Amino acid sequence: MAKTKQGGSSRLGRDSESKRLGVKIYDGQKISTGMIIIRQRGTKYLPGKNTKRGSDDTIYAVKKGVVRFKPKTKMLYSGKRRTTTIISVDEK
Repeated sequence: MAKTKQGGSSRLGRDSESKRLGVKIYDGQKISTGMIIIRQRGTKYLPGKNTKRGSDDTIYAVKKGVVRFKPKTKMLYSGKRRTTTIISVDEK
């Protein structure tokens, strides 16, 4: 009779592939139309001038220019304040 339990492979050992989220183009960098600025889940960053939000909350450029990040305090429905970052593209 064996002293220890048989060692086998675990069925729970699988891991999902990373989604490559995050900032792709930073403040002050030049950008072309349609380029992705940020990939995110949820709306930590909000779109501003010359940017739009995709169906998966990705923020991308609508016009050619320079990327700008600007912090802004917003009032929530509950009365709390939330600091967010507005992303815009300044045309050149």
